[in-house]
Amino acid sequence: MTEQNTRLGIGLMVLTTCIFALQDGISRHLAEHYSVLMVVMIRYWFFAAFVIAVAARQAGGLAPAIRSRFPVLQVLRGLLLAAEVCVMVVGFVKLGLVASHAVFICYPLLVAALSGPVLGETVGWRRWLAIGAGFVGILIILQPGLAVFSPWALVPLAAATLFATYALLTRYVARGDSAAVSFFWTGTVGAVAMTAVGLWHWEPMAPGDWFWMAALCCTAALGHWCLIRAYEVAEASAVQPFAYLQLPFAAMLGFFVFDERPGWNVVLGACVVVSAGLFTLWREQVRARARAGR
Repeated sequence: MTEQNTRLGIGLMVLTTCIFALQDGISRHLAEHYSVLMVVMIRYWFFAAFVIAVAARQAGGLAPAIRSRFPVLQVLRGLLLAAEVCVMVVGFVKLGLVASHAVFICYPLLVAALSGPVLGETVGWRRWLAIGAGFVGILIILQPGLAVFSPWALVPLAAATLFATYALLTRYVARGDSAAVSFFWTGTVGAVAMTAVGLWHWEPMAPGDWFWMAALCCTAALGHWCLIRAYEVAEASAVQPFAYLQLPFAAMLGFFVFDERPGWNVVLGACVVVSAGLFTLWREQVRARARAGR
């Protein structure tokens, strides 16, 4: 990759995190007034149409995107991501954007911790220390045992676990399926699953809220397009650390739009988790360079 492409990839990742933070804010607004299942279902309809359109434009049309070496795991991936989106939106409503994201950003640490038993990868003692430090940060945020602790704080932790499992399965199926195949199955399986449960929770929407629903669908498609482009023009190791910017973007949105005031424990815990996550990413890069003999 050239330096110019790396800079472009970083810029696209920063834009992606901003768009996804905006998407989360819109999701929270809609889910405060309508069923979470219905909101996510409509979002997935648009997402499925987007991935089908993208696949249809590729050489060979839809057929190459449909063919998978791991169809069962691809279905499981799609179900996990759909469940994670629903759980996370519930967290936005119950806890707010800031606290939910502060807990959710532990998912890279969960990926690192589970990569051994799931993928057979070796996790060194330095990364185990970082994982342990990250979970200390989570405990700082959750404040277990204190009177202010809310069981709803476990919701984004559950979402992080679901997303980490989804990420690990994505890495596993990448051994035989292209990113285009995984992207296609993610959108279509999620749309089918959410339609099966979401139609039972359909509610009439106010005309003005259809504008926000359209904005939610557009930001979801645009965010995923930017993410795909970021990984196309730059190495994942170069752009992945910038994914943590979604937390400050979501925090600004929560502060200025939803009047959220995060406590000291949320700020301190988030800093610990992000630091541990960045260290884990750095160690993965060091190991990758060592394996490549550089």
